[in-house]
Amino acid sequence: CAIDLWQHGGISLRRGAEFVRSIIGRQERWLLWHVLSRAPLEEERCHLAGSTVQRWLDGAGREAKRTVPGQLEGIGTSGRVGTDGLWARLRGGAQAVVLALVDNATGLLWPPVVAAEEKSEQSWRRLFERAKMAGLVLDDLRGVVSDGATGLAGCLQAMVKWVNHQRCVFHLWRNLSVELAKQVGKATTGLVGAAAQAVRRRVQRELVGLIRGVLDANSQGEAQLALAKLQTHQLGAELARLLESHLEAALVHLNAYNHGLMRVGPEWLWRDFRLRLSRGRNHATDARLERAALVWAIYRNFTPAQWRSERKRH
Repeated sequence: CAIDLWQHGGISLRRGAEFVRSIIGRQERWLLWHVLSRAPLEEERCHLAGSTVQRWLDGAGREAKRTVPGQLEGIGTSGRVGTDGLWARLRGGAQAVVLALVDNATGLLWPPVVAAEEKSEQSWRRLFERAKMAGLVLDDLRGVVSDGATGLAGCLQAMVKWVNHQRCVFHLWRNLSVELAKQVGKATTGLVGAAAQAVRRRVQRELVGLIRGVLDANSQGEAQLALAKLQTHQLGAELARLLESHLEAALVHLNAYNHGLMRVGPEWLWRDFRLRLSRGRNHATDARLERAALVWAIYRNFTPAQWRSERKRH
């Protein structure tokens, strides 16, 4: 129950232990639910601690790690995958990153690994080797989308050189944001008040539209024409230069060989994982963090997703 509260409820180990204590000993929060009940005697109280739940979780992680070989064998893949990393701060100020590999079409998460950094080719090699051990057929891969981690490119060249590398468009936009703000600021030099605001909006709308024309192009030729148009803009030369160096990697998804490959990295993967990890402090070491991630990966793969219908806010 305590581990399931961490998994399915998305709460911390300490709060999970408190919830289980309340039910077993009819104490603490139980007295908030049943305001007329008496407090338990000392010998009736439950003394479950968060550290005990951590040991239980780590034990489940050891079992999950033992079953990695062949864990997902026989499960097909679309050949288009995404990679991403989640940084966690461990006790003592140490940092580690959880690296994950997920199928674009099915959402299948292959067993993750924990590494010291994303820049190392060896870190990414461990991720693909573990996925292969779990049952992934590397020969079936066609495309990988990522945020541009430097070590990943070398790993792909060494292990799966036939696989194309798509740069995450969201990260490209984020990298261009600083230069975009700088160019918009140039346009408003010497202006104040409403006049400056009007010029700022107009120039930003123009530049954003030109950049979107490049990144959202339907073909390589269309992207080149949009890039040339950006270069001719009086404030777009530097933006075009920055974008040109990543243009080929940003348009990999347009190739017929990579049809179906996503344009953005799977950052959504970590949305609820962050709450459970408490940024990793609960797990103390990178080995325990990795075991917790392996348990979470199994939970995520074999728990049916809930269909949602929500009204979007605009």
